[in-house]
Amino acid sequence: MPETPNPEDELAGTEQPFVQHLMELRDRLVKAMIAIGVVAAALFFYPGPGQLYDLLAAPLVAHLPQGATMIATSVISPFMVPLKILLMSAFLIALPFVLWQVWAFVAPGLYAHEKRLVLPLVVSSTVLFFIGVAFCYFFVFGQVFSFIQGFAPKSITAAPDIEAYLGFVMTMFLAFGLAFEVPIAVVVLARMGVVSVEKLKSFRGYFIVVAFVIAAIVTPPDVVSQLALAIPMCLLYEVGIWAAQVFIRHTQAPEESQESTS
Repeated sequence: MPETPNPEDELAGTEQPFVQHLMELRDRLVKAMIAIGVVAAALFFYPGPGQLYDLLAAPLVAHLPQGATMIATSVISPFMVPLKILLMSAFLIALPFVLWQVWAFVAPGLYAHEKRLVLPLVVSSTVLFFIGVAFCYFFVFGQVFSFIQGFAPKSITAAPDIEAYLGFVMTMFLAFGLAFEVPIAVVVLARMGVVSVEKLKSFRGYFIVVAFVIAAIVTPPDVVSQLALAIPMCLLYEVGIWAAQVFIRHTQAPEESQESTS
């Protein structure tokens, strides 16, 4: 079989001086920070830091005994906690624009098949993280707080601290957001050749055990939240195996495609 000539490098002639790369990186970072600042300013005026905290605390407040409220045990907590939530909300809302700036900086240095590999991963990982956070807020919190309040003795009046609640919420959001990244991890491992799809299929039983161990560590010690984290992880593992097969087939480099067809 005659040897096919190597195609011309599609990135040839696109090199830029190092200083120019630094200047572009600075411009991209400034644009990202401006976007976050604009969103934060808009949220400050509407709906406001206090209303944002009320929205975040709504799942817990709905399950507190009638007349009970949350408390602040630190002098500056009523100011700092809503401000932290404001900045966190601004970052999450501006995240698509921030990621677009990252992509605009990186994309010119990537080959066409690398762009087909990176862009879907960036978009899907962002969407999955938001889905995980939304699942935690709209479903898990209500079930967990209802379960916990059901076990509270009648002689105890629940009055959670707002700073402790913020730490709890951040931990849970991060845990569920990262747990919903399981398909991305599976696809990346398979695409990089670290493990084969067949190996991933044979690892199903072990992953179920790993998922329940992780859920027991990162969630509160109640059955509801542990099942709410472990079961989606197992389902998303199956989604990742299916996506890996499709992804590998559509993101091969030209030389890999020639090898597979020869």
